Amino acid sequence: MFQSLNRLKESPSQTAGPYVHIGLTPNFAEITGVYPDDLGTSMVNDKTKGERITITGRVLDGTGTPLKDALVEIWQADADGLYNSPSEMRGSADANFTGWGRCPSGMDDGVFRFETIKPGRVPYPDGRMQAPHVTLWIVARGINIGLQTRMYFPEEETANAEDPILGRVEHRIRVGTLIAQKVEGGYSFDIHLQGDKETVFFDI
Repeated sequence: MFQSLNRLKESPSQTAGPYVHIGLTPNFAEITGVYPDDLGTSMVNDKTKGERITITGRVLDGTGTPLKDALVEIWQADADGLYNSPSEMRGSADANFTGWGRCPSGMDDGVFRFETIKPGRVPYPDGRMQAPHVTLWIVARGINIGLQTRMYFPEEETANAEDPILGRVEHRIRVGTLIAQKVEGGYSFDIHLQGDKETVFFDI
């Protein structure tokens, strides 16, 4: 006699809800005693190798209004192009660099901010070199599935032209939505969820 199988149905998609900051950044939400500091707040220390940079930006809706309840995470390689990950097989990444950061958008101005280093180039699966870039993940109320995008550096024109990911963007006019702006002390990168300036998001 065969055992009957009780198949489970997939749960419906849910937005991040209004409580994402409580769960992921409790100190930011003024809930203390959970962690000394919110996870992902600090990516570097005084021994981290590489060029120190600051990345700031806003998550903007279709009207150009900054979201004040968004949460942004970044992942990136270290200055030598190595990831701080168990799956990194090309060498040992900088032990003084986390390679990952998390920041909520400010309640007053909607700005997120990361103190990090400029990443090195990493290979694409087929061996071609990618341009230096930072991967970003965005969640907020009204977003069912976290959005993935990238930030590239404006001074890396040659590397950007060779990048296999940028080369796959069909509408070339939209490549600019993935290029940061150079500002004093670092880079500015606004993420547009909708509208004429909508950022390119990746289905991964």
